[in-house]
Amino acid sequence: MPSKQSSSARGRPTAYDNQEVLSKAQHLFWRKGYTATSLEELLAAMGIGSGSFYNAFKGGKKEVFRLALQQRREAFNQFEKELKLSADPMGLIRDFFRSIATADHSTHLQGCIVVNTVVEMAFLDGELEQEAVDILREVEQLFVRTIAGAQQAGQLRNQTDPLLLGRYLLTLWNGLNVTRRMHPNAEVLSQQIEMQLEILR
Repeated sequence: MPSKQSSSARGRPTAYDNQEVLSKAQHLFWRKGYTATSLEELLAAMGIGSGSFYNAFKGGKKEVFRLALQQRREAFNQFEKELKLSADPMGLIRDFFRSIATADHSTHLQGCIVVNTVVEMAFLDGELEQEAVDILREVEQLFVRTIAGAQQAGQLRNQTDPLLLGRYLLTLWNGLNVTRRMHPNAEVLSQQIEMQLEILR
């Protein structure tokens, strides 16, 4: 029986598929956006040459960007797993929003890569725009499911339609990722967030 070929022999080196390398690309895209990020900057951030890059990522810069967005989707998926295991899922959601205020100045200015993508790709790249929109819709449904469960468990007095409350939280998320750029100040952001979270009582 012939032995299995290594990843590099198959033409897609494992070293260039790992999450650490993609995270480096994600941070660059997050800071600069897709359009403003040059291939040279991307290669430098990922630490690979152009030949290896195209060997590993046949779709080039766009493929890497989509994989970077996928990392954010996976992060939200992990958050939902934590919500399902928590005795106080609404408390976790409140803490999720409160943590925005305590981020560092650079993170405030970057905002959210998914929200940024929806705005940047409107009328520019429908596929990438839709990818980001789909992630935000998944986050919205995450909120809706969690709210519905909390209402049924008596953990949330507000009995407004979970869909409306879920969309409210997504609107809050989208808005905060602009406001944090205007006011990258923990005290200002905390006051705004606490006021908005009053609805989750």
